[in-house]
Formats: sequence, structure tokens, C-alpha cells
Amino acid sequence: MQTQLAPHYQGTPDGQAAEAILRKCVHCGFCTATCPTYQLLGDELDGPRGRIYLIKQVLEGSPPTRKTQLHLDRCLTCRNCESTCPSGVQYGHLLDIGRKLVDAQVPRPVGERALRWALKEGLPSPLFGPAMRLGQGLRPLLPKALQNKVPPKQPAGATPARTHARKVLVLEGCVQPAMSPNINSATARVLDAAGIQCVVAAKAGCCGAVKFHLNDQSGGMAEMRANIDAWWPHLEAGVEGIVINASGCGATVKDYGHILRDDPAYAAKAKRVSELTRDVSEWLPELVPKLKSKVAGSASKIAFHPPCSLQHGMQLRGGVEKYMAELGFNVKTTGCEAHLCCGSAGTYSVLNPKISYELRDRKLKNLAQTFGEQPPDEIASANIGCITHLQSGTTTRVRHWIELLDEALQK
Repeated sequence: MQTQLAPHYQGTPDGQAAEAILRKCVHCGFCTATCPTYQLLGDELDGPRGRIYLIKQVLEGSPPTRKTQLHLDRCLTCRNCESTCPSGVQYGHLLDIGRKLVDAQVPRPVGERALRWALKEGLPSPLFGPAMRLGQGLRPLLPKALQNKVPPKQPAGATPARTHARKVLVLEGCVQPAMSPNINSATARVLDAAGIQCVVAAKAGCCGAVKFHLNDQSGGMAEMRANIDAWWPHLEAGVEGIVINASGCGATVKDYGHILRDDPAYAAKAKRVSELTRDVSEWLPELVPKLKSKVAGSASKIAFHPPCSLQHGMQLRGGVEKYMAELGFNVKTTGCEAHLCCGSAGTYSVLNPKISYELRDRKLKNLAQTFGEQPPDEIASANIGCITHLQSGTTTRVRHWIELLDEALQK
């Protein structure tokens, strides 16, 4: 795709990066076939190719409008199109640039600005935990829309006290400890059973995704730098790497090297952090031989929903199903639209609830057919956002797959 950048974008980091991405696009339209919003709305401008044209027009000097902003906002950033694209177009990076340029020129309504500010400041805040506990206490009294965002209180379980020669850093995350604390402790117990100790860097916080994708890119990058500062002494001391058990966070941390590439103080460290970051599922090839004799298998039918951040953001597919099966679990991915987003997509379910819930219900319908006429006994996933979102629409229990493995080890 040929692009003639407007003079004020020529020679800028954003302009150069966007132009390089645009030149890879060949207009083929394969991306529209796998785009969730295009499938629901049927509008070319609500598909990747249409959004690419909108961003191209802005880069070439056309003034963006509120309509431009809305079409970009409606993108889930699921990156399914990247998995489909035969030309390797890095659509996610282009969208980050496009949203930044459009928001700088198109003022948002006051109510929308207030909601986005509350999300980007509230979710990573230390006050989120107390607020979630209050919400859980009042949950029966809350309207359905809020109940969907407030899961019932969950015990965290014991954290291993043993020390091991092998150590890895874990990112606890900003919302996961309050919404589903057992995921972190289950991860620690599973790795402990394999002789690996989890270390938490006290000053590490939100991965930066919430602010970055709500177009507070400077705020998101500040959180990324803070995490690098918190992790760096441990990495220098010999910790093997960083294990992430929320795939949305993992996809972001693996992108630190790209996001901070122009920061002279952090570029090299960010690149190294990204190289050392692995989703917990990437440890399964090593864990399976060590845990196989300790796991009590289960005959329960488990439908696995691979989050977009796992299968498209990190390009990790099939690993959870393969290795959990080797450990004796009856786990299977649905044969219908497994590639499509469930509609959670970070803060998307709050900002675009109608589309989000349509995608959730579509996903749950497909998951219910994973084992044919018999519904699954449980649904497993790999990201706190997907787990909470899916659970809001079904009575079937939804958990992180690491919790299933941990439970089998306890038995």
C-alpha cells in the first residue's frame, strides 16, 4: 500500500513506523474473514482493512472525525487479523499509532472521557483491591451489569514456603489478585511441585496495557519502566526469567522491547525483558515430565477457550490442550470459531458492552458444543478478563487451566 505522509508526520517515529507497516498491506481482505466486529456489523470500516484505510487517510493529512474515532474504538485489538494476514502486517502496532493520532485531534464527549479516565486510573490503582472486596460484599444487591464485573469472593489458598535453586519472577497483575487470587497461588504451587520457586518483585505493578490501550501511552510506558526497574536486580542476580499467567499481560510484556525501542535509557533492558518473558503454558513441555506421576487425571470434559492474547498476540496455539491431555485431562478446543474473540478484550466490555456481550454469547454457544451434544463440565481459559467475562454468561464453571492442574496435584 503506497502512502504519501503529510509533512508533519514525515521523519517522525510514528510516521516512519506506520509507513513501514502500511507498505506490507496488499489490500487482499483476508483479514475481514476473521474479524469479529466485521462479522457482527458487516461494515468495511469495522474491519481491519477499512481501519487501515482510515489510519492511512489521517497520516496523509485528512482531518479525522468522530466517526473515524468510533470505528477505531470498536476494534477489539484481538489481532486475529495478524494471524490471518499473508503479508505479515503488524496491525496492532498500526492501530496504536492511529488511535494516538486521532485522539489528539478529535475531542471525546465529557462522559466518555470520564469513564476512560476512571478505568485507566482505577484498575491499576492500589485501591482496586479494597473496592473489589466491597463490591463482592454487596454483590447480591448490585445491578446485573455490575455483578458481571464483580466475581464472587475466592480463597487464594496457600503459597509455597519452600525455596529452590531455580527461581522465576511472576507478575501478580493489577486486577487478578483481587478478582481471582487463586490463579497466582496455583501457579506458585504448580511450579513449586516441579522444583521452581516463584519470586514477586515488590514494586512491580500493572503491565501497562490498561493505560496504553486507553491511549494514555505515556502513562502505560511509565508503568512498563517501573516494572523493568523492579525486575532488573532479580534478573541480574540469576532469576531465570518472567512467568506470566494472564495472557493479556504476557502479550504486552513481550512487546516491551518494541514499545520502548526509542527510549535510550530503557530500550536494551526492555528488549531483554521481552526475551525472558514466557506465558506459563510455555513451561508445560518442561513441567509435564516432572509432574506426570504426581497428577491425578480427571475425566471431566473441559472446553478450552484460547484467549486472543495467547493465540494471536503471542502466537501460542495448541500447547495447553496438548500437554494437559498428556497429564490425563480430557481437554478440547471447540471446532467452531475457536479463533474468534470472546468480547472481553481488556476494558472493551465496559466501553462497548453491546458488541462485547454478543461475542460472549456466541463464544459460549460454541463452547457448549465442544463435546457434541454433551455440554462441558468446565470451561478453561488463560486470561483473567476472558474468565470473568465468560463466567458472567454461564452457570458452567470457568477457571484458569493452571487451577485445574493445581487441583489435580493437590489430589
